[in-house]
Amino acid sequence: MPSALLHQIRLSNHTKENNCMNMKEYFERTPGRGVLSTADSNGKVDAAIYSTPHILTDGTVAFIMRDRLSHHNIRENPYASYLFIEDTQRSVGLRLFLKRFKEETDAALIKSLMRRHLSPEEDQALGQTFLVSFTIEKILPLIGSDPSKIPVC
Repeated sequence: MPSALLHQIRLSNHTKENNCMNMKEYFERTPGRGVLSTADSNGKVDAAIYSTPHILTDGTVAFIMRDRLSHHNIRENPYASYLFIEDTQRSVGLRLFLKRFKEETDAALIKSLMRRHLSPEEDQALGQTFLVSFTIEKILPLIGSDPSKIPVC
């Protein structure tokens, strides 16, 4: 069974008794910083600060992107990595290994998901927005690969 599917099953089987949060709860409740890393078709890497992903009902994650380097890279190379560092004294967080599978330009949908509220003029000045969805191929803790250190279930 592919690891992405196995993890989606783990996410959907979440219960309060196992004392962990599902991914949606985790990103909604945990303050921290995120970095999305992409590479172009030649392997030239980029890293950019991104807000937490939107967790969609089908278990995928999505980011709202402007037409910049990360977006160009993801169109050439569908693989990305998202690193999330919790705002704590300890080195805690997670790494998501992602594969792009869908992109949307539906302005109403994107606006409904936006966390920053800009005036129409400010939004237009920043350029077109895209809702880019990814499947999760693998999840690792921020440091190491011990599955018990992954803060979501």
